[in-house]
Amino acid sequence: MNLKTKLILVGILFFNISLFAQNTYVVSGTVSDAYNVPIPGVNVIVAGTSRGAATDFDGKYQLEVKSGEKLKFSFLGYVSQTVAITGQKQLDITLAEDASSLDEVVVIGYGARKKSDITGAVSSIKEEELNAFPVLDATQALQGRAAGVVVQSNNGGEPGAPINIKIRGNTSINASSSPLIVVDGFVGASMPQANDIQSMEVLKDASATAIYGSRGSNGVVMVTTKKGKSGKLSVELNSNYSVQNASNRLDLLNADEFAAYQQIANPSFVQGPANTDWQDLLYRSGSIQNHQFSFSGGTDNINFYASANYFKQEGIIINSGYERLTFLSNVDAQVTDKLKLGMNLFGSRGAKEGVPTQSTGNDGINGGGDDVISLMFRFRPDYGVKDANGLNTTSDGVGDNIDNPYAIATEAVNSTKTDQFRANLYANYDIIENLTFKTTLGYSTTNETVGFFRPSTLINTAGGGTGGKASISNLKRTDILSENYLTYDAEIGKGNLTLLAGYSYQKTTSERFSAGAQNFISNSFSYYNLSGGSVTVLPTSSLTEAEIQSQFGRLNYDFDDKYLLTATVRRDGASNFAANEKYAIFPSGAIGWKISNENFLKDHDKISNLKLRASYGVTGNQAIDAYKSLARFTTLYTTINGQVVNAVIPDQAANPDLKWESSYQTNVGLDLGLFNNKVSLSLDYYNIDTKDLLLADASQPEYLGFATLASIKNVGEINNKGFEISLNTKNMYTDNFSWTTDFNWATNKNKVVSLLNGIDVFQDASPGYFSVARTHVLREGEAVGVFYGYEYRGVYQGGALPAGTALANAPLNQAGDPLFTDIDDSGTISTADQKIIGDPNPDWTMGITNNFSYKNFDLNIFFQGAYGGDVFNLTNVQLYNGDSNALKDVLNAWTPTNTDTNIPRVVGSRGREISSRFVEDGSYIRLKNIALGYNLPSEVTEKLGMDNVRLSISAQNLLTFTSYSGLDPEVSYFGSGGGNTGSGNTTQGFDFGNYPTIKSVNFSLNVKF
Repeated sequence: MNLKTKLILVGILFFNISLFAQNTYVVSGTVSDAYNVPIPGVNVIVAGTSRGAATDFDGKYQLEVKSGEKLKFSFLGYVSQTVAITGQKQLDITLAEDASSLDEVVVIGYGARKKSDITGAVSSIKEEELNAFPVLDATQALQGRAAGVVVQSNNGGEPGAPINIKIRGNTSINASSSPLIVVDGFVGASMPQANDIQSMEVLKDASATAIYGSRGSNGVVMVTTKKGKSGKLSVELNSNYSVQNASNRLDLLNADEFAAYQQIANPSFVQGPANTDWQDLLYRSGSIQNHQFSFSGGTDNINFYASANYFKQEGIIINSGYERLTFLSNVDAQVTDKLKLGMNLFGSRGAKEGVPTQSTGNDGINGGGDDVISLMFRFRPDYGVKDANGLNTTSDGVGDNIDNPYAIATEAVNSTKTDQFRANLYANYDIIENLTFKTTLGYSTTNETVGFFRPSTLINTAGGGTGGKASISNLKRTDILSENYLTYDAEIGKGNLTLLAGYSYQKTTSERFSAGAQNFISNSFSYYNLSGGSVTVLPTSSLTEAEIQSQFGRLNYDFDDKYLLTATVRRDGASNFAANEKYAIFPSGAIGWKISNENFLKDHDKISNLKLRASYGVTGNQAIDAYKSLARFTTLYTTINGQVVNAVIPDQAANPDLKWESSYQTNVGLDLGLFNNKVSLSLDYYNIDTKDLLLADASQPEYLGFATLASIKNVGEINNKGFEISLNTKNMYTDNFSWTTDFNWATNKNKVVSLLNGIDVFQDASPGYFSVARTHVLREGEAVGVFYGYEYRGVYQGGALPAGTALANAPLNQAGDPLFTDIDDSGTISTADQKIIGDPNPDWTMGITNNFSYKNFDLNIFFQGAYGGDVFNLTNVQLYNGDSNALKDVLNAWTPTNTDTNIPRVVGSRGREISSRFVEDGSYIRLKNIALGYNLPSEVTEKLGMDNVRLSISAQNLLTFTSYSGLDPEVSYFGSGGGNTGSGNTTQGFDFGNYPTIKSVNFSLNVKF
């Protein structure tokens, strides 16, 4: 090629580049809705290409285009719009709401539906609601957000405390009432942290939950984590820091007041040398730091999302804290036109350092003396931390001899380390048009190690003379899940038909061991050197396996976008149950009528949506331990001539007919949208009859020789019925200002319908050292978990007893002692005079959120509350008992010269009565969150090279309006049974030794690139 030819070619090249450059330019603009509110996250794509962008927080975009091309603007819930490029450099777009789809897509079991096509009771929680304030996981953020969903910490504000969820009341007695959690299709997964969640739905009625059969009776929480989007790489940083303090304190006696109080009952009492405020000593300012980094992106064929999160909380009680590191990643790949593959990975490492709280009083410790919270109130204020010899003080001379709370908080060790990993892989294949096959394979493992150490310096707490004691235990749980299902989706005439059929198999394996020792030569090794103890505690180990295999199917039919039909069936087989009853079938059906799409309403200027729903179905509950239907043996140890020997004895009798609890659920609902859905209202009424209750029956005679007398049987029935309201309003929209409100309100009426032979079932939820026989009763016609005790009638003033009353036995039968109702008219108080004295179940619960925005500022105000539930104040039982420190109210106790009081006279010990005197109204309204946010203007963020920068300050639990005298009305003492039974139903509403609720101020930074 000669020089002339080369010059000609170069000239042609530059000419073409010049032409292209002249035809290419940057178009920019803002995408808003019909109310002129900017819409962030709108996809702006050059039609027929992979070039595109997304609008920022202010709805702004910019993109390089050529004249003649077309831009497509699309966003979920809005009608897509395509605009031809004819030289415009400024192109502002207004997207109309897709009225046919109120049509946000709602995730349901094994699929998704348009919200307008849902026939069941489903609540959706918005992403911004889940991230309104920092939480350990998204479970806490659910509180007050959905009608009929009650969320409560099992131990107040304790760092790392488990969270209990109940949907539509107590649907069981012995078996768990916790809902099933499904994360990205993995059944029974742990909840991810809130910043990683794209959407969350709560499935409440049988129509929505029956697809999960034996696991759906308590509701289902569906979680979908974030996915990547095609386009440029998106990077996000979320950083939060909170300052926390106790929301309340008790008004206790100081040293002088305490001495005067004790000297009333014991004139020889000698006051100690100190004046210690144990609350001041143990409370501190706590903190939370929560930092998340994520990045996502993709192409037309593959997208990805990955995040890492670090959470650390220092509790408001010294030496309590929790730390966790998590990661999550999602990858989805369109391999061919027919085949799509995906993978979800989740992992976490959590470490909890906790002080002992909520003592059972049943572990060999004198007087329940290992509980820091209750000891903080009980321990005598006239003693310091150390005595004259430099040893830890004990409360000798007053009540039980117990170690001081500061020593326990600083020297006792309660350590829990938890590792979790979950992997879920899927393949989705389009077999033919309208027919797809999806297969998933999931693996999950949890490894938890619990360390326990009580040094010899804690003389009473360590068992007294044992030289310290330690133990270590481990639980490893693995889940393998395989699910395979076909989905057929096609238009048939005026209707749309979706058919689903599938098979599921899940196996859970749990391996446990524990070992312990006492009498250590040194306190230096904590629980890490059990061989340092000269006395070995008997080790334990176990292996448990449980399997569930299922077949399921669902039909959805939408005719003429007016009439909806849903039919579901699932057949479950569970190894937990007897050979004769392993399998059960759980069907459901639902209908819906879109009245607003009828001709007589279709063009109504005010009613934009009106739909009636009705459903009926059966779901099951198999949440009991494995092998409960089998004849089992257990080991027995004893000594013969000084030698330890072991034997095997019968543990429980076989029950070949043990089967599922079954919940028969009816739901009737109405969805209403007014004024182009500026007002959206959902109403639901439900009735749930749970039959064949899985309940421990202790009627088995002892002479049969079984170690476990209370074997699980199917006995009884309970009923839950209630009404739910969800209201969302768009109150005001202008160019610079908007205001929206979300409100939910729900009632639940719970009743025991029948029990075995109609006999009452009594339970005790008090600390073991209370020596109380019963505090709760299950009785036909009453709610589950009602309080049981004596009816308090005031203070006896002397003379003739008021009609229908009696006094306790001597010496508590003098003027100034409490009067109780004498039910059997015997003239004395005995267990025959006990009755139902309170109900912990609230009459209704509510939540209301108001969101305001003005230019770049936004304000969120969230109230949450409950009405009508009682609280039994076990803390006050102890503090009015006379054998510990007390509330200042005791200074107004009855005396011959102070008779106008409801507080009995001071005595050395009242025996810790369980009476209505300590039952209080637990109703409350709480300012759960108030948050003020500011988004930096786009011209500032552009100079910084960022898409968006958001700053916010918020406060949690700032105000609580309640008449309850304790620390907080939201309580869940797990009772003398020990372990974590906060998710149980029969021992609710007791307040004793709970970790205090916290109030906090939080500072947040969100940066997007």
